Amino acid sequence: MLAKDKVALDALRSIKKEFLEAKTAKNSDGELHDDKALQILQKMVKQRQEAAQMFQEAGRNELAQDELAQAKVIEKYLPEKLSADELKKIIQEIIAQTGASAPSDMGKVMGVATKQLAGKADGKDISAMVKSLLSGQ
Repeated sequence: MLAKDKVALDALRSIKKEFLEAKTAKNSDGELHDDKALQILQKMVKQRQEAAQMFQEAGRNELAQDELAQAKVIEKYLPEKLSADELKKIIQEIIAQTGASAPSDMGKVMGVATKQLAGKADGKDISAMVKSLLSGQ
């Protein structure tokens, strides 16, 4: 507020709002656990990126820039994303643990991978890596 950074202020206020809503939700225990907080932050970043894309398609670049700037502020509070090599190594370990060997075992691997890599990698990236490793590419 003191820095007069409107974008950061708006982003932080929206984070606070989402966290309060999650804590007071009907089926909540009144606590906001780390895994739920990560899910909320990831969802918020994704929403802003999608909104920015829609604004760009509509020719509203100034609104798109605001959304992308807010997404960047929110991303500061997420764990650092894994590199492709780190992701591949972890998924290979998960494949070995689960005993998966064919593309038909993708569901088994994805279940473990999405839980283990929550917040560290995007679901699309995990899925693509699992698919390529199980198909032998």
